[in-house]
Amino acid sequence: MRRIRLLLILTFMLPMMAAAADRTPPNLEPLPDVPPPPVGLDIEGVDEPEVTIIKKEGETVEEYRINGELYMMKITPSHGVPYYLQKEDKDGGWSRFDGPEAPLIIPKWVIFRF
Repeated sequence: MRRIRLLLILTFMLPMMAAAADRTPPNLEPLPDVPPPPVGLDIEGVDEPEVTIIKKEGETVEEYRINGELYMMKITPSHGVPYYLQKEDKDGGWSRFDGPEAPLIIPKWVIFRF
């Protein structure tokens, strides 16, 4: 019974698949080749943040920067649980979170600056 069902399904599906494959227009032109990336572009280090580790008075502060801008700090005190400070906006608001997952931060995009 299963073989008959499978055979019936294939009998109806194969002509539909063949008709769908033949729907390509006859006047297609090939796409131009993609040019190589510029020589001075550094693709490898774009996504990696710069990490600066500062040890003072028994605590460790790890500063995370992208394009020279500080966006997050991990503070590990000598006694206690490490916590993170993450920049909320470009004007300097910081928020604290304790876990490995980032807190919910509402996007505050700047369209124009005067």
